[in-house]
Amino acid sequence: MLSHTSILNNGHLIASRMGLEPSDLIVCPPPLFHCFGCVLGLMATASTGAAILFPSPGFDPAATLHMVSEHRATGLYGVATMFVAELELLCNDAAFAAQLRPDAFRNLRKGIAAGSSVPEALMRRLFEHMGLRDLVICYGMTETSPVSCMTAPRDAFAKRTRSVGRAMPHTAVKIVSPADRATVLPRGERGELAAAGYLVMQGYYGDPERTAEDRIADPADGRVWMYSGDEACMDEDGYVEITGRIKDLIIRGGENIHPLEVENCLFQLRGVQEVSVVGVPDERHGEAVAAFVVPHKGVRTLGGDGVVDAGNAMAIHVRTSSEDGTSQGEGGGETLGKQDVQDWVKTQLSGHLVPKYVFWIDEYPKTASGKIQKYKLRDLAKQMLAPQS
Repeated sequence: MLSHTSILNNGHLIASRMGLEPSDLIVCPPPLFHCFGCVLGLMATASTGAAILFPSPGFDPAATLHMVSEHRATGLYGVATMFVAELELLCNDAAFAAQLRPDAFRNLRKGIAAGSSVPEALMRRLFEHMGLRDLVICYGMTETSPVSCMTAPRDAFAKRTRSVGRAMPHTAVKIVSPADRATVLPRGERGELAAAGYLVMQGYYGDPERTAEDRIADPADGRVWMYSGDEACMDEDGYVEITGRIKDLIIRGGENIHPLEVENCLFQLRGVQEVSVVGVPDERHGEAVAAFVVPHKGVRTLGGDGVVDAGNAMAIHVRTSSEDGTSQGEGGGETLGKQDVQDWVKTQLSGHLVPKYVFWIDEYPKTASGKIQKYKLRDLAKQMLAPQS
């Protein structure tokens, strides 16, 4: 349950930090029923007098880019998966790109990415191909109305790709030990992120037990904190870096592996459009790293541990370790293999972060707001790795 005061003020403060003006035209693909579309979109624009444009009932990259082009929009919102789909269409479909105005992105500069991290490579592509040089990152959760941390256009590029910015005005954030939430950790140490202030929800409707688990008053001063379940660290300047969901942490042979670190690494590998990393059971190490990779259009995939049909998540092919050759895509051209994925991670990160399994997939299972449903990927991996009868 969120108050009108919390969502209206959150929208206004978002608009202020990103520099929205009455003359702005913002294209907003995220749906209104989600806090992204409602608060970051509608409330932020309404509080400043800016115009907001909704391109389609459900996310459609073509409709989004057409609206940017036709209205010469100054801003664009989305989660990382939406931006990736738009870039894929824009850069790899010449016939579609020819439909847009020659000056389609001339006015486009502002924007918000939220819902998940934005790798540096993706941010650079958005700068280069769409002109989103003032793109900012918003972090939060529905329970905090939703934004508690945010970057600003004036922040250094490194801060806008490696962090989610600093706490919003009238908001306090802290990093605590997941094992003991009463212990606040020093700057630079990883722990659970918590936020306090006007933005904290009133509670989960009809569920006081669940509310009490994560919405907790500090006995020292009575301040109410919302605990996020996200692992993060804060630097000396107050910039917060999200290192992953605590529940998504992979523990391999006693070592903690953060999927986001592997994902950000693989996103820079040529031929990779998207990647999502999960942990799967492993007899020797407890858990192993599994990467679900979406290749760029036209890239042939070689080797790997399985292929998922995007149109039917149950339509999977499990490749034995002795198989080799093309797993999807036909003809010549660029290729991407399991060994390429493993070798890339091995040269960029520590050896224990190298994916043991690589699965090829055309499209991830996602929520209506565009977030990847990792639990479904874990289930698919378990199914593909189960002994075949």
